[in-house]
Amino acid sequence: MGRTLNFAVVGLGMGGHHCKAIRGAKGANLEAVCDIDEERLAQRMKEFDCKGYTRYSDVLKDKRIDAVCIVVESGYHAKLGIQAAKAGKHIIMEKPIDISPAKIKAFEDAVKAAGVKCGCIFQSRMDNCNILIKKAIAAGKMGKIIGAHAHLPWFRGDDYFSGPHGPWRATWKLDGGGSMMNQGIHTVDLIQWLAGPVESAFGFYGVHNHKIEAEDQVVAVLKFKNGALGTFYSTTCAIPEGAQRIYMYGTKGSFSRYGGTLEFYEMDTPAQRQRMMSLFGGNKKSEAEASKDPMAVSADGHLLIIEDLVKAVHSDREPIIPISSAKHAVEIACAIYKSARTHREVRIREVQV
Repeated sequence: MGRTLNFAVVGLGMGGHHCKAIRGAKGANLEAVCDIDEERLAQRMKEFDCKGYTRYSDVLKDKRIDAVCIVVESGYHAKLGIQAAKAGKHIIMEKPIDISPAKIKAFEDAVKAAGVKCGCIFQSRMDNCNILIKKAIAAGKMGKIIGAHAHLPWFRGDDYFSGPHGPWRATWKLDGGGSMMNQGIHTVDLIQWLAGPVESAFGFYGVHNHKIEAEDQVVAVLKFKNGALGTFYSTTCAIPEGAQRIYMYGTKGSFSRYGGTLEFYEMDTPAQRQRMMSLFGGNKKSEAEASKDPMAVSADGHLLIIEDLVKAVHSDREPIIPISSAKHAVEIACAIYKSARTHREVRIREVQV
């Protein structure tokens, strides 16, 4: 391992979690935080005992800072990312990379031109259960994938969209949408990461129980490049809210996951089925038993992505979730939005740059 990388976190709402993750990550140090809200900035400076900036330009001028975590409004991600790349800073980009494929392409080009590394936040990919499922699918244990379905019934109250840090949410300009682009983008990414890239989408969206600009409910039919058909649903209207559900099936088997629990795992060998259900099912192993199996240990996805960026910098390789991989979730979301507006099936290539 090379020298410790010094990080700055820009945007201190969800950025607070990035601060904690950096503090726990091997090879990383929290050098500074940045926010235009001086009260929030002062709180984080005191909490983490680090420098603070109100101007992003000052962060980029700080020669001690090697990398920045960008956790501001989604519509500013690419702009700040391009500035960081040009300043020679490595980047951790909070989801989504940005809200349009064109802006993501400009950011991706800037990162390549500068020769810096960018790791993207989709922490569901770092979940041990999801990793094992993906490996099983890649090994052909599910056979040919036929169906892939995702459901996200969440709730957000009106206060979430108001207050000093709320009005940007569920706006087309800064959030890129509502329940899908903000809350649901993790689920969009997870289903395509497991089932494979999407070829086209047909969708609907609307505002049903909030006073917001963008949608609080989306439903879509997805056609995957491998021939599978699927559905995606997200809302911030569900009372009471439920957990994310992923259900996939193929010619050799299937699985269903609800929140952090594996409901069933009907593929692979009998021994592996038993192992998966004992680790991640409703009747999980005791802590003593689980401690013997490294895949049973829960992990902080943000921390792992930050540690991976450190390793990527020192070994000069791509981060585990590079821009090239993370951008497809935004392409899918944009295709669904375009389909809803045009009342037709939209191919992913229509929204790609």
